[in-house]
Amino acid sequence: MQRLQAFKYELMPTGEQRRDMRRCAGSCRFVFNKALAVQKERYERGEKKLGYAGLCKLLTEWRNGTETPWLKDAPTHPLQQTLKDLERAYANFFAKRADFPRFKKKGQGDSFRYPDPKQIKLDHGNSRIFLPKLGWLRYRNSRDVLGTVKNVTVSQCGGKWFIAIQTEREVEQPIPRGEAVGIDMGVARFATLSDGTFYAPLNSFKRHGTALRKAQQSMSRKTKFSSNWKKAKAKVQRIHARIGNTRRDYLHKATTTISKNHAMVCIEDLQVRNMSKSAAGTADAPGRSVRAKSGLNKSILDQGWFEFRRQLDYKLAWNGGHLIAVPPRNTSRTCPCCGYVSADNRQTQARFECVDCGFEENADVVGAINVLRAGHARLACEVSGAVKPPAAGAHRSDSSRLDVAVSAVGIPRL
Repeated sequence: MQRLQAFKYELMPTGEQRRDMRRCAGSCRFVFNKALAVQKERYERGEKKLGYAGLCKLLTEWRNGTETPWLKDAPTHPLQQTLKDLERAYANFFAKRADFPRFKKKGQGDSFRYPDPKQIKLDHGNSRIFLPKLGWLRYRNSRDVLGTVKNVTVSQCGGKWFIAIQTEREVEQPIPRGEAVGIDMGVARFATLSDGTFYAPLNSFKRHGTALRKAQQSMSRKTKFSSNWKKAKAKVQRIHARIGNTRRDYLHKATTTISKNHAMVCIEDLQVRNMSKSAAGTADAPGRSVRAKSGLNKSILDQGWFEFRRQLDYKLAWNGGHLIAVPPRNTSRTCPCCGYVSADNRQTQARFECVDCGFEENADVVGAINVLRAGHARLACEVSGAVKPPAAGAHRSDSSRLDVAVSAVGIPRL
């Protein structure tokens, strides 16, 4: 089994190397913006969009031209990789996977990539790496680099520089451990498992909200682009970096534990973008409870549901497991005992009480159980290919065909 994995470290560059990395990132940003401007101009004139090869020819002209001779100071391959990123952004836009490419701004996502491993020299024993035009760079050696180096990405975040080394290696096919589990995502409880365990929400943004607000207020009182304004901006960036690092650390620990102890994880296919839309409405049709919806949107985005699902997906694959996403409709309104579906079953946020049979349980646990059953149904249909999976709210008497299919593939029913 082939595994691609990235190992990220914090760099410890000298002052000259910091300046060189800022210049290289600025050159890549300039090439991206200039190429995007060229593509827009060609579109306005009714001409066909240039491909990667055509943009590379323009890049050669820009490097050899009299207007931008400083582009020669930057390595060629990272500039070419910037054009590949633009080509990929256009492909994602036309495939309706992303919005139209936007111009890059200084200080936002500054990074550049070395794609040729022949130009990279890794001295892991001495905690240093050689990159073209930058020389030997020292980094904080926190763990070993496993596999063969494929490419290297240098990025800046919160005033610090980091290096991500992507490697490739062969590993044995893992054997999954544990049983299947369903997960219900929420705000009061971040993740509730069908076996009753749950993960409390971290609320990283809320925890640092006071410090962030004071830092932003202090920056707003400074003269823009002055020395004090830059210091205040750096403080705001450090707080944002701390918020993101805290959230990612929490998600990594939770997903690692779940993926190692369960062979199959069923999760709700939540549309976070639609769930966190503003309720302000328009001038003609103003929305209701705008302030309450705004607070709910902040809480939803503070959880990191999409990142949680992304990490679960690849970590389960590394451990031989399987992730199944099911529609979230009626998962918290369906009684797991009798199958009765009603909004009255969940009278409060935390308590579930079936109005038909009287079954009582925590609402998040009920949702996780229904998610697990829907995942079993979907897996049975994928294996047999003969049965359409019922909705999460389907009555138990309507799922007799499902019982036959599940028994045929050997999946236990709850």
